[in-house]
Amino acid sequence: MAELAVCVDFGSTFTKALLVDLADGRLVAGAEHRTTIDTDVLDGYDACLAELAAADPGARTAEVLACSSAGGGLRIAVVGNEELVTAEAGRRVALSSGGKVVTVRSVAQGHDLDLAADAPDVVVLTGGTDGGNSEVLLRAARDLVAGGWRGPVVVAGNADARAEVGAILGDVPHVLADNVVPRIGVLAPQPARNAIREVFLSHVIGGKHLSRRGDFTAMVRGATPDVVLTGVELLSSLVGEVVVVDVGGATTDVHSVVELDPETQFVDGGGLARDVVAPTPVTRTVEGDLGMRWSAVSTVEEAGLPELADAARKRRDDPGFLPTNGTETDEDEDIARAAVALALRRHAGRSRVVVSPEGRVVERSGVDLREVHLVVGSGGVLRHGREGVADRVLGPSVGRDLDWQLPERARVVVDTDYVLAAAGLLAAVRPDAASRLLAGLLDRLTL
Repeated sequence: MAELAVCVDFGSTFTKALLVDLADGRLVAGAEHRTTIDTDVLDGYDACLAELAAADPGARTAEVLACSSAGGGLRIAVVGNEELVTAEAGRRVALSSGGKVVTVRSVAQGHDLDLAADAPDVVVLTGGTDGGNSEVLLRAARDLVAGGWRGPVVVAGNADARAEVGAILGDVPHVLADNVVPRIGVLAPQPARNAIREVFLSHVIGGKHLSRRGDFTAMVRGATPDVVLTGVELLSSLVGEVVVVDVGGATTDVHSVVELDPETQFVDGGGLARDVVAPTPVTRTVEGDLGMRWSAVSTVEEAGLPELADAARKRRDDPGFLPTNGTETDEDEDIARAAVALALRRHAGRSRVVVSPEGRVVERSGVDLREVHLVVGSGGVLRHGREGVADRVLGPSVGRDLDWQLPERARVVVDTDYVLAAAGLLAAVRPDAASRLLAGLLDRLTL
């Protein structure tokens, strides 16, 4: 009998489920159903499971691994010292952890720490380098408690002050992680990323009351964007530098794994990168104003496409809208192409020559994607699109650009079977199956 696993993504709009043969990483069957947030999220899962079981009865007894962005996903508030340094570092870590950053507050700049209006699920508390001044971090903890926050906190600031911060937080649930900025110019995101995942599983999933059944919390392994990023990292181990663009209804997410050039880093070289926080090889950005439905209006406005204004309003007012003819499908592709172009440019940043006291230097911002080997598109507009949709939506953002650090010679493929999330779920328990599953995605390319 085949060893099977069911990999599920409880999305904000749709629940997607894949049945995977673990022996060879083969995709046995797939199913999709509207996410039943209005009743119980497992109602939609039950419908998916029935469809998978029709293809192979073994689905009924298979292990279930799930990720979730249902109920608004993971909402994160970042509280730090100086906004351009530790708060920015915390924001980057939060994004890489699969969360949507709803606010960034700087204690040094006197920001109010009453977070009720932003309604975060978790607070990431940062500040100071290890061994440095701890007073601002301690003050932030005091102000957070005084502001009435009683939800979970991830403490990822000056390691020397962790015990004192923990005492200040008292019975406020918290996890102590290593500093995200252990020393000036260094960003160390992984321990805080792991802590955010722990908080998501232990406090957020159950706290959203998405299901009355206990098996929901048992099957969820992480926030969907965090799991997808793990899948992207595994894909990069197979193909080298890679970027994934996920075009959703409310946001457009960009995940990238690149090799950093030591000559263009934070502290050195004629190619000085003037970022206040050092870049990392693995990066995720979330563009909350770019999307196919809820954010369609801001997408076409930002792209300067007034001819799509009526189409965008129609999609914003009816997020469940599906195109029924060629004209409406063309409009969907036009909006998606705009969202991809804007999201990739914001993620990649610019490369330009400027005059400094040291002479002419190359100033860079964002993530340099020019040497990326593979661009993967995801999202319903691409997965369910017409033949050639990848070239029309993703193609215009691939190629040499004098102003933007975009992929210059990358191959383009669409994750039509939604295997990146499944691979991310399998990576920790069956990395061999996860790699074989991704190999099916790569088979669509002539590498």
